[in-house]
Amino acid sequence: MAYNKDEIRGVMIQVGGERLLLPNATVAEVMARVPVQPIPGAPDWLSGQIEWHGWSVPLVAFSRLAGLGEEPAARNNRVIVLKGMGGDEALPYVALQTASFPQLVSVPRDSLLADASEEELPRGVQMRVLLGEQGALLPDLESVERLVGEALAAAAA
Repeated sequence: MAYNKDEIRGVMIQVGGERLLLPNATVAEVMARVPVQPIPGAPDWLSGQIEWHGWSVPLVAFSRLAGLGEEPAARNNRVIVLKGMGGDEALPYVALQTASFPQLVSVPRDSLLADASEEELPRGVQMRVLLGEQGALLPDLESVERLVGEALAAAAA
């Protein structure tokens, strides 16, 4: 399949009642049924941490972080490991929970439109977009990483 420079490659995941559009370049791996170690004193949106390739990776329930509702408890829940964007050597990866298998999407640049229908966006969300007739959220991954770092520091204190 040839790459079209007029398209943006992404990964669409379900979080709560919303869809989240992640840049494909940030996704390191998608996994299923991963053991989660709780983090005492962490906020409810920080589900715990997973072991991945020798790293302890914090697992974020994005739907709780952003106030988008709860993830359904299902046997097919997935974990998406994302490459860190903030340059924090202590936090090179962050993982997100999703209730369904991620979907690879190619979005024509001219069909990705900002949706300014709400004045205040949920926490951890950079922008709401329209992909044709469907809406999606673009996460603010640097903000999410900062919140995770702060939560881990507070839990360790």
